[in-house]
Amino acid sequence: MINVLVNGANGRMGKEAVNAINNDDALNLVGEIDYQDDLAATIDSLKPDVVVDFTAASAGFNNTKTILEHGARPVIGTSGFVESQVQELQALSQEKGLGGLIAPNFSVGAVLMMKFSAEAAKYLPDVEVIEAHSPQKEESPSGTGLRTAEMISAARTAAPQTTSDKELIEGARGAELHGVKLHSIRLPGVVAQQTVFFGGLSETLKIEHNSQHRESFMPGVVLACKKVVERQQLVYGLEHLMD
Repeated sequence: MINVLVNGANGRMGKEAVNAINNDDALNLVGEIDYQDDLAATIDSLKPDVVVDFTAASAGFNNTKTILEHGARPVIGTSGFVESQVQELQALSQEKGLGGLIAPNFSVGAVLMMKFSAEAAKYLPDVEVIEAHSPQKEESPSGTGLRTAEMISAARTAAPQTTSDKELIEGARGAELHGVKLHSIRLPGVVAQQTVFFGGLSETLKIEHNSQHRESFMPGVVLACKKVVERQQLVYGLEHLMD
């Protein structure tokens, strides 16, 4: 039995995580806490094997560090991590001999969307990413959008065409990461949606993923809780636990 603590348990994703953990025979929910609670003291008291964190992007790095420093394995659903932070946390996890996960997206379908996009980028290097979330999403672009751009950039075997980025209104062409344009939409009624739009010679390709409900992320959360206890280092991206 794997003992799990949920941080951010009063939020929408946190509540779904609590339900998913309670409904899995291999997992044992030992506690539910939120922003105002003392994460370090709770870990020391309850001694969970895994801490699932669905708090806020602004707290993600410090919470992950606290979880590792107090001997538990982090499963992090908040985004907003920069590369240097991920590297620092991976070094700490390796030092502690603890597995962990920072997941830009816990949806199995979303991970497949990113993997398929990276494969397509080998043949169609001209691509833009359009991601949409609810207005409550704290940061833009989303972690999924950033991770998709990183995977596309790493997979490309040719440079994209040079395009005109003359903007009549600043920001019209979106942001850019590693030569991949990123566009963020924040609208009510949206949970999570992303389209990766490729262009080629007289053809286009769209790879799209939609989450209609936050329960779509829970199989990935449950999988992560089970897999990180078998690891000795933190990974970035659910795909590393699926392969």
